[in-house]
Order: sequence, then C-alpha cells, then structure tokens
Amino acid sequence: MMAFLEGHDLWEAVENDYEVAPLPDNPTLNKIKYYKERITRKAKAKSCLYAVVSPTNFTRIMGCDSAKAIWDFLKDEYEGDKKIRGMNVLNLLREFERQQMKDSESVKEYSDKLVGIAEKIKVLGTDLKDERLVYKILVSLPEKFEATIVSLENTRHLPDIKLA
Repeated sequence: MMAFLEGHDLWEAVENDYEVAPLPDNPTLNKIKYYKERITRKAKAKSCLYAVVSPTNFTRIMGCDSAKAIWDFLKDEYEGDKKIRGMNVLNLLREFERQQMKDSESVKEYSDKLVGIAEKIKVLGTDLKDERLVYKILVSLPEKFEATIVSLENTRHLPDIKLA
C-alpha cells in the first residue's frame, strides 16, 4: 500500500499529515493551485485507504480525520505490536517446519508453498535465508528424489545452492 501511495504521489499526505493553511486574501493563481493540490492529495490518500479495506474495517475507519490516522489504525490492526508479530512469526515457523511434500505434489508446488510461508515471515520482520529453504526442500522430498539429492550433494556445496 505504501508503494501504491508513493507511486501516486500521495504518501506525503499520509506520512506527514500536513495541515493545509487557509488561502490568504487576494491569493495568486499559484497559491490557489498549490492549495487545491494539497487538499486534493489528502482526500485522494484517504480515498485510496478507504478503497482497500473490507467493509467491516471501513466502518471502523470512517471516523478517522486524516489519512495518517487511517494508516496508523490499519498498521496497528494488521501489524500488531511486537509481541503479536513475534507470536505470528513463531506460528509461521512452526507451519514451515511441519511442511512435508506430498507424492501428488510437484517440487515447484511444494517450493512455492514454502516460499509463500517465508514471504509471510519476512513481512513480519524475520528473514528466512535461501539456504534454509533449500535444506527444507531437500530434507522433505519423497524417496523418488533420493538419486537427485545424492547427485546434488556430490556435485555441489549445499550452502551454495540457490533456491531458484
């Protein structure tokens, strides 16, 4: 969302929560244009934030006065505090460790599932190294891949194997 707002030149309205000073008497055309631009930017930022939330959350953020207030609410709602994020990371790590490849799954499907969990963990502020993902994949592959694994172990230094 931050990247979207930055791309539309609206992030400043969220991040800085600037006040728009009223127009002075006899304003110049540049001052009128600047005033309208700042007002519009704040309204667009709020509109974008309204558009991305569920109807339930929309009713909860309707009363927020500014895009900054909406952003802070959503950040608390979705990110949580450090303790909650830590627990979410632990739960995702547990889910990661419990994953086993099924016989009906392709290696691509299985690795995509692991990468998806790793990306969720990364969003919460913890990074799983490619090396750990590679080891997890190699350890949890079914027996039919044993020859491939042995070949990799004999021809390559395992920490150097990239996930791609």
